[in-house]
Order: sequence, then C-alpha cells, then structure tokens
Amino acid sequence: MPFLPLRKIIPEGTDERLVCGLDEVGRGPWAGPIVACAMMFPTELRLDKLKDSKQLTEEKRNEFYKLLDQKAAYGIGMAEVEEIDKLGLIKANNLAFQRALQQLEERGYVPQFIVVDGRDRLSLPQPWKTFIKGDEKIRIIACASIMAKVVRDRIMEDLGEKYPDYGFGSHKGYGTKEHQEALKKYGACEIHRRSFAPIHDLLQMSII
Repeated sequence: MPFLPLRKIIPEGTDERLVCGLDEVGRGPWAGPIVACAMMFPTELRLDKLKDSKQLTEEKRNEFYKLLDQKAAYGIGMAEVEEIDKLGLIKANNLAFQRALQQLEERGYVPQFIVVDGRDRLSLPQPWKTFIKGDEKIRIIACASIMAKVVRDRIMEDLGEKYPDYGFGSHKGYGTKEHQEALKKYGACEIHRRSFAPIHDLLQMSII
C-alpha cells in the first residue's frame, strides 16, 4: 500500500518540512525501556522500498537507519523501566515522546505539526494527530519507527551482555518461551517491568 501524501492529512498551510513523525517501540516487552523517535525531513529524501520497521529485515532496517541518521533530523527519547512501572504504559509512552521532541528541538528543529502512530490521548507541545497503523500509512512515521526500533534493539543487545542469562539480545524483552523459561530459572532482574501482569503474577506466586 502506498504511503498517504502528507498534504492530504495535515492542516492547510502547514509546511511539510516542519511536519514531525512520531513513533515508539517497546510497549509490549516485559523488560527494557520504551524508545521513541521524533523525525523531520528538512530536505527531500529518496527512500526506495521503505516499509514500517516490523516488515523490514534487520539488514534493511540498519541500511535505512544509516541513511536517516545522516540525512534526517531526529530526536530520541526513552522511558525507563522504573517510569513505566510508576506511571503506567500510556503516560510513560507520552514521556518518551516528549523527550524525543525535546531532543529534536535541542538540535534546532521545532515542528509545526506532529503525526503520531497509534490512538492514545497525548500531551505534546505542538498540534498533533494520531493515525492507527500510522507506521504503515505515513512515510515519516515509518522512518521514525525504524530509528526507534534499531536504537531499542541495540540497547537490548547491550543489556543482553549485562544480563546474559535472559537472552535479551535475541527476544528483546518480549515474552517468548525462552524468556519465560529464564524467568522461572533465574528470577526477575532489575530491567523487568514488575507492573506487567506476567512478571507481577510470577512474583506473587513466588515462582521468581
């Protein structure tokens, strides 16, 4: 499916170069941070065979990451495990969005309008609109998704070296069979989300 033209989904009179795409990766895993990316295209970018990050191979994501890192304007923001447990998923996700936008602004780019993947009610510094499956429909959100995915995967690979018993480098914190077996054997470590039902329930049952 081709991406929607920006001009058809943003307010009339908005400069397309000042539109920011916003997406996050890591809401579903049982461990590790949420990572968000806020992205703008100050100049036109040619991105052949672009898809949402979940539909790309790791090799392709890394290729796009390298290009976007050089050519696009972007900011990265995170919500750590402690913040996810304290605030809840939606508020922590919004915090990661705000931090990504703050870093983008610190780099000299202030959006006029923001397009966001999902349907959450948000608190953002500029006007915004959410789009369900926006990472599949809107090119700049797809690019933000790729950046967030690559950054988070690399974080989880590093955490996999710090906590080698859990296999974070392969499953990235998601609730795979491998991850569940490691939890039963070794217990929860400090980057597990204790507010998530699978972790909370196991703790309550004294399995971990």
